[in-house]
Amino acid sequence: MIVLFWDIDGTLLTTGRAGVFAWEDAVRELTGREFELASMRIAGMTDFQIAERTFETLGIEADDTYLRRFVDRYGELLPTSLPRKQGSVMPNVREILDHLRDRPDVRSFLLTGNTRAGAQAKLTHYNLTQYFPDGAFAEDTGDRASIAHRALSLAKLKGDVDEGRMFVIGDTPHDVECARAIDARTIAVATGGYTFDELEAHQPWCVLREL
Repeated sequence: MIVLFWDIDGTLLTTGRAGVFAWEDAVRELTGREFELASMRIAGMTDFQIAERTFETLGIEADDTYLRRFVDRYGELLPTSLPRKQGSVMPNVREILDHLRDRPDVRSFLLTGNTRAGAQAKLTHYNLTQYFPDGAFAEDTGDRASIAHRALSLAKLKGDVDEGRMFVIGDTPHDVECARAIDARTIAVATGGYTFDELEAHQPWCVLREL
């Protein structure tokens, strides 16, 4: 059985940065302050890591409860923020997923730094939910390796996993690192926040300009 672990942002789709509206609105609601998410390079970071960095930048101490409250509010605001920008599914993604769905020897799961609510909002908006029965998501400030281990455990619960046929598909060096954490191969795609050369420098199993 081939197991594919898919990243979302920059790999499956781009929101056109529509999520920025939800993020900045959530900051404004919780703190009463303005914040520009564009001031940080966030590609590959999890939602909780971005939240932690956001409050560090603002000089606000944020414990786990506060971070969770913020991230939850961001997830609530996201569905109404996504239509405010013209995003898209990445080239060839829908065709690939349609093809893979008919393959009995392939299972696809999400492996994303989004929270479950954030992932659901994005996949619903871009009509991709039907391709992914489940996945692993950001649940705390842990790195992507911790998410990768949860994704692998989930895959094993769903059936046999051939560890030589596991692939993480993503667009950042963080995806390469989390793949190594579970002894998976990385298919790195330069459709997100990193160039082909930047990805190649991290020595993934394969680098593509687009899927």
